[in-house]
Amino acid sequence: MQGFAGFLGLLSLALILFSGFALIDAATRREDAYRAADKQTKPFWMIILGLAFVVNLIFNILSFLPIIGLIATIVYMVDVRPAIKGLPGGGRSRKGSSSDGPYGPWNGGR
Repeated sequence: MQGFAGFLGLLSLALILFSGFALIDAATRREDAYRAADKQTKPFWMIILGLAFVVNLIFNILSFLPIIGLIATIVYMVDVRPAIKGLPGGGRSRKGSSSDGPYGPWNGGR
């Protein structure tokens, strides 16, 4: 019985790490990338993935709530993340200069 409890503990830790990675990944993507990929909005995914992370921290893996959180995390990882990464720039937040336009640096017509 201790082996099964240890396995469930490792599985629970894996779910926490998986949902935490998805939450951090969603936080580092640009807001406009979600709209460009037509995948809801960044606040929507931040709330969903944040709830999944908290549920995985609080509840036992044998409960149904972590399973729902796992499904939401999987949807983000296999549908939303690849769509955003496929955009130019990978959807990553970047710090540009004040002369950067929506399509890259502005060179003054040169």
